[in-house]
Amino acid sequence: MEMVTVIVPMYNEERYILDCLNAILSQDYQGSMEVLVIDGGSTDASRQIVHRVMSESRIPIRLLCNPKRIVPTSLNMGIRAAQGDIVVRVDAHSVIEKDYVRKCVEYLQSSGADNVGGLMRPIHNQTRIGQSIALAMSCPFGVGTGKFHYSEREEFVDTVYLGAYRKSTLLALGGYDETFLRNQDYELNYRIRRAGGKILLTPAIKSQYYTRSSLRKLWSQYLQYGFWKVQMLRKHPRSVRGRQLVPPVFVLILLFNGALSAISSLAAWVFVLVVASYLSLSLAFSFSIAARKGWRYLPILPVIFACLHLSWGLGFLYSLAQLTFQWLVRR
Repeated sequence: MEMVTVIVPMYNEERYILDCLNAILSQDYQGSMEVLVIDGGSTDASRQIVHRVMSESRIPIRLLCNPKRIVPTSLNMGIRAAQGDIVVRVDAHSVIEKDYVRKCVEYLQSSGADNVGGLMRPIHNQTRIGQSIALAMSCPFGVGTGKFHYSEREEFVDTVYLGAYRKSTLLALGGYDETFLRNQDYELNYRIRRAGGKILLTPAIKSQYYTRSSLRKLWSQYLQYGFWKVQMLRKHPRSVRGRQLVPPVFVLILLFNGALSAISSLAAWVFVLVVASYLSLSLAFSFSIAARKGWRYLPILPVIFACLHLSWGLGFLYSLAQLTFQWLVRR
């Protein structure tokens, strides 16, 4: 059986790294396996926790140090240091199922795909906010067409959560692009597809993920996602999908017509119509979720949907404005 290297980037993950590593060490894969934890200079107890697990583990664990801190650099360090033929990426915030590695290897060997991944199920935090965020992120209205959030069908897709690759594939592509602080997975998967490769999503591969625990943290996360999407489009213009432009167009319509509504009745009507349409959709999905999961979630779900969409759209527009300004200055 092929040897597998599991790569885990880490920075200040003392709340999550133990659960993450325990899940990795509980895998039912019968082949050889090693774990590489790449630390970005944690200032909490993360490293001590890893050292404690290392001393008790039968599976080899190595702790590497990444002075640059950023995730893509950690991933590339892990790829270069990997002894396995297959590289499985795992986030410190994630908890993989017991058969995760075995299923990744099986699907890599049988499907002809260059990257395989599965479903990402949010872990419901103890607070109602955390639980509501998890529910919103399992809904197509909340996260768009990121099928790894909710799909139950095996299919080839644009990208997957985490992923498992052959090391030779990653080296041939030059690894992750270290200029992408976010969206590095999508960027890598785009290059795989551009080179003629395939990305397979299968619900047989499952993992759970600790969502953000507050609206402030969720807003910051999706603001960065929107910001870095523009950098992706700047480097790979052909990677754009129409659905990715919906949040920034929505926010732009709100800003433009909201600003003009004081002097234009048409702008005011457009603003009201767009807001009313959005609220109708948001409430419809919120009612649907609350009817299945509990009515206590109904008041907060529309707020979370708005947080996801507005932050992503604003991050995109801010990044686009920044690039436009830089281009004008250079002229």
